[in-house]
Amino acid sequence: MVMTQNKSKHSYNCMICGEELEYIQGYKEVTCLYCNGKFEANVTCKAGHYVCDACHSMSGLDLIESYCKETNKTNPIDMAIDLMNSPSVNMHGPEHHFLVPAVLITSYYNIKGDDKSKVKKLAVAKKRGSAVPGGVCGFYGNCGAAVGTGIFMSIITEASPLTKDSWGLANLMTGNTLISIGNKGGPRCCKRNTFIAIYEAAKFTEEKLGVRMYEYEDYTPKCTYKSKNKECIGKDCNFF
Repeated sequence: MVMTQNKSKHSYNCMICGEELEYIQGYKEVTCLYCNGKFEANVTCKAGHYVCDACHSMSGLDLIESYCKETNKTNPIDMAIDLMNSPSVNMHGPEHHFLVPAVLITSYYNIKGDDKSKVKKLAVAKKRGSAVPGGVCGFYGNCGAAVGTGIFMSIITEASPLTKDSWGLANLMTGNTLISIGNKGGPRCCKRNTFIAIYEAAKFTEEKLGVRMYEYEDYTPKCTYKSKNKECIGKDCNFF
């Protein structure tokens, strides 16, 4: 299977890391980064990445769900970077409103070893996250990445409008994240806000539920998206 390039999303080389593609005359077994499927292929990048044709052409929301269903990773930042490196996930856009709860749910249930709950609750997060419109950060004063952390907390604690403690946790989760995002200020950057949201959710989840997702105190991701963001705030961003 030869991976074809989607010129509307990227111009050349590996869609994951930008390394040159390497072609061989024969075929070798490779694993798709997103669906974990095994394929016989004659192309990978120099770093060894491979993306199957189905995942290559998949929509952002579907790709996020597919990846999270199949991955066994537990670090939500690493998962978010894998997904944001796909051209199916735009520099800015409402797909991040699902990406945030998706990687958090995946981390939580992979740590617990509960794949059945993970798959079921990813479907719920997809419905809720995709209902959050683009631009709410500026027009509603309610960043969709922060809403995503509340969606995550609501789903894993099974909160509803009538519950007590879980209702409070879901709203506190969103509120804490909004404060951190708001303190950084604008203009919006979906990558920056995603990183902040995941950090706040990981800290809150450990404090309230005793589940440690990753070494959030010692791990600050480095942004590789600044060249795609004309509104980048540069050195004022923690991840620049």
